Amino acid sequence: MTKKTAALVLSSGGARGVAHIGVIEGLLEEGYEIKSIAGSSMGAVVGGVFAAGKLPEFKEWVCNLDKIDVFKLMDFTLSTQGFVRGDRVFNEMKAFIPDCDIEDLQIPFAAVATDIVNKQEVVFKSGSLFKALRASAAIPSVLKPSMVEGIELVDGGVLNPIPIAYVKQSACDVVVVSDVNAAVPCMLKEQEQTLIEEKGRFAPLIEKWNSFFPKNSTKQKRLSYFELVVKSVDLMQDRISEYIIEHSQPDVVVRISRETCGMFEFYRSKELIDCGKQEFHKSLKDALQRSE
Repeated sequence: MTKKTAALVLSSGGARGVAHIGVIEGLLEEGYEIKSIAGSSMGAVVGGVFAAGKLPEFKEWVCNLDKIDVFKLMDFTLSTQGFVRGDRVFNEMKAFIPDCDIEDLQIPFAAVATDIVNKQEVVFKSGSLFKALRASAAIPSVLKPSMVEGIELVDGGVLNPIPIAYVKQSACDVVVVSDVNAAVPCMLKEQEQTLIEEKGRFAPLIEKWNSFFPKNSTKQKRLSYFELVVKSVDLMQDRISEYIIEHSQPDVVVRISRETCGMFEFYRSKELIDCGKQEFHKSLKDALQRSE
């Protein structure tokens, strides 16, 4: 019996990228061996953690984050390059995922970042894993750029949200793309956002809190600066993703709506993982039916 193998490509997409965990779990449930991974931004984070053999530890950590935990991980700064440093979350991850060299990972892995000054992609296939993940996940105007060898690097999704060109693949591999920026209907039910009513030490944080985790509302309102940045990045990545998928023709495309959750809603990780797994199984079934 021929062994089923897959080359996996994971898109950028903020907290929605947690759904990639469900896609990976779905692949393994179907008996596929993941031979290589390439990712941008959150896709690079999930892919790199899996390649390091630490996905169970990462899943347990991210699934136990609540709103307060997520807020505490945001190390705010007054920098004009981004209002979150982005170091705290990666330092937290290092407690259970030791840094290592990419070339020493269990499977081939590539993370994509963007050289914003020279307008070109930078692909990490060697060197520090965490340095690559931090650079790939530096969302413009949100997380400060990462300085690597004197070059300012930002989110890989700016130029290449689905880095299929950098995944190592053989002729027998099934190429699977997980796209969490898709322009498709949202499959998750909208959840009532709960306000934190506790007074005392959390009271001064409420206003800033609501800017990241707004309550659902049917009222039309003007977009804030943060919302404009997020929606602009999402829309840009959606258009680039459509082009890449159309021209690369992967075997399986898992499409998860860009409306599934907000950029920082990591406290919804459990349902995001379930969503990713369900969408993978459905996408694989559709792909197999088309090939018959």
